[in-house]
Amino acid sequence: MSTQTILVINGPNLNLLGEREPHIYGSRTLEDINRELARLAQQAGFELQCFQSNHEGDLVDQVQQARHITCGLIINPGGYAHTSVALRDALSAYAHPVMEVHLSNIYKREGFRHHSYISAVVTGLICGLGADGYRLAMDALIQKLK
Repeated sequence: MSTQTILVINGPNLNLLGEREPHIYGSRTLEDINRELARLAQQAGFELQCFQSNHEGDLVDQVQQARHITCGLIINPGGYAHTSVALRDALSAYAHPVMEVHLSNIYKREGFRHHSYISAVVTGLICGLGADGYRLAMDALIQKLK
């Protein structure tokens, strides 16, 4: 990865997009989303790296490793948004713009989803717009980086 690289991190269960509860998360797969983001990044002159894990420590490691070799980050922390102080702390040490994305509107769902530890340390938050939220996050991130 180079300093002109944007990293996209996806948390638990996002590898099941397109299969898992499509009435909530939509029918597009994570591969579909990553392909579109790669195209948008390339058009703007950036490289894109994508990472998905169901393991909290792996997500923390990715954020830490990205601190000096990327220029921006998009993260969908999945359920870890509501539980992970460790991921929040790793993101707070990341000195570049970060966009948080949630496919569903977390404020229209169960009460425990209404709080995100991540939101307090990111540049912006997009939720409730399905897969389009990633595209909008990429557009916003690119604008911040230019």
